This record gives sequence, C-alpha cells and structure tokens, in this order.
Amino acid sequence: MRFVRVIAGVVLLVVGIPALFAGGGLWLVTRHADPGGAFAARFETVRTPGHAVVVTDLDRLLRQEAPFARSAQTRLRVDARTTGGPAFVGLAPTAEVRGWLEAVPHATVRRVALARGPLPVRLDPAGPAAGTPGVATADGPVTPLGRPFWVREGIGSLEWSADDLAGEPMSLVVMRPDGGADLALDLRAELRAGWTGPATWGLLAIGVLLMVGAALLLLRPVRPREVIFVVEPDQVPVLAGRLGVTSLSGLGPRQPDPTPSLPARQLAPVGSGVPERSRSAIGATRAATLADLDEQVRLPRPPEVTLSLAWPPADTDEPTARPVAVPPGDGPPGGGG
Repeated sequence: MRFVRVIAGVVLLVVGIPALFAGGGLWLVTRHADPGGAFAARFETVRTPGHAVVVTDLDRLLRQEAPFARSAQTRLRVDARTTGGPAFVGLAPTAEVRGWLEAVPHATVRRVALARGPLPVRLDPAGPAAGTPGVATADGPVTPLGRPFWVREGIGSLEWSADDLAGEPMSLVVMRPDGGADLALDLRAELRAGWTGPATWGLLAIGVLLMVGAALLLLRPVRPREVIFVVEPDQVPVLAGRLGVTSLSGLGPRQPDPTPSLPARQLAPVGSGVPERSRSAIGATRAATLADLDEQVRLPRPPEVTLSLAWPPADTDEPTARPVAVPPGDGPPGGGG
C-alpha cells in the first residue's frame, strides 16, 4: 500500500507542476491586456510603391507566427490608416484576390515577426513593376469598393474570428479606398481571447489541488504495524527479556484461557538418603540455543554416603560373635610350631 501511495503521489506531481506553471504563465500574460481584456500590438510602418498590401493566406500566416490566434473564442481586429485617412481593409478568397490584382503592382506579406515594440513586417513585391502606365483591370480602375467577392470589408478597421477563415484560403487586402499607389500604412492589431481567463484560473486551481493531493500521499505518516508473537508459554519470560520489559502482560489485552493449566511435572531423585528439593521437569525458561544459557545445567547430586575404614564397624545394630580359639596344632601348613 505504501508503494501505491508513492506512485500515485509522483503521478500527481508530474501532472500538477506543469499545470501550475502553465497557469502562472497565462496569469503573467493576462496582466498585459488592456482593461477590456484585449491584447494590442503595433506594426512598423509598411511602405510600398504598389496599390495594395496583401496577406496571401491569412490562416497559414497565423499558424506560423501566432497559432494561439486561431483557437475558438478568439477574435482579431486590424486598424489601418494611410497618410490621407483611413484605409480599406477587406477579406476575400485567395483565388478571387489573385485574379483581381494579377496585373496591378502590389506587395505580399512574407512574415510578421513577434517581438518587443513595433512588430516588423517583411514584404515581397508582386505583379508588374510600379509606375507602369495604364494600370487597370478588366473591370475598370483598381478600386476595392463594391467588389462582390469580399467576405468582410471595412474602412479603417476590420474584425473577424477563426470561423471566418475555415474552408478555402482567405486573403487580407489593405489599400486606399480609391485604389491609389504609393502606400504608407500605419497598422495596429488587436486580439481578444475569451478562453484566457477561464484557462488561467482552471490551470492554477488544478495545479494547486494536484500538489496538495501529492503532498498528502507522500507525507502521510506511516502507521505502526501491530506485531503478534506466538510463542510457547515457557518462552514468555525469554521474549520479555529480549524486548526489554519485565512482563508481556502490558503489551496487549489479556484474554482468558478457556482450558485450565496443567501443573508442571516434577522429578524426584531415586535412591537412599535425604531427598533433595523437587525440580520442575519443564523449567521456567528454556534457552533457544546452548549459547543463551545463563549458567551451566547442574544435574542433581547423588545422596551422600559416609565411608568408614574402622574395624569392627562401630555402632552396629547386631552383636558380633565371640572369637573362636584355635589350638596350637591347627595352624596353617608351613607355619612355625
């Protein structure tokens, strides 16, 4: 169980720390928004001798430079002005814009770099060279007003969402309302993302909850395990000595023994003499090994016997027979007369 808690705590840390950092990063970003919740950026002044500045594929440019602007609940707004007043801004299918401006000098946006301060814009010339006389299209002079292919159009500003760019490629065109050449554009972009606030607080809350859960799992104190000793009754004093206590009665509740205890068998010495004090057949303690014996085992001593070499023995219960007189002639053979 301890191993499972450690694995779960590590998983929560792995998920919670990135979520907490992502929420903190979004919170720092949202601090740069204006009171209305919009992020604004200025562009460097765009100059071209042609008649228009065109973003050929607007969705591809956003995917390369600002992918966060293509998410749902995101709206983009572009404000454009020329030296003579507000500029025309229109959104139309790429194929229609290419066929309309094919014979007109213009510039295409190659890249918009994200940087501090005014954003740099890189342009590529397109169409015929500037200054070509008789610039006109099949429909007449190059004027953007009244063209039927515009999906969205505006004077001075234009706003669209990510849904407007779904489907076929769309081009963004900025030019003078009268279609004049030699453009000098002052551009400003504004982004409103409705998901930043909920995402910020959601990531912060999830990160904090995951970190708290990981701390509870990893720092939870380990409960001491209950140890149960199953020993023979005569080994209880030995176990108490090993544990450093005088008795095991205080280590747990004492349960009554349903069977009465049998008296210990006694050994009595066999033989004459004064009997010694009886010894228990099963001692109070039993050593696990010979090395655990506190003292050598002493065998019972035999009864004491008094040996006397005096003759005749003294203090005999039966009287001794009188000595028999032996005649002189009855001595042993070979003896002296």
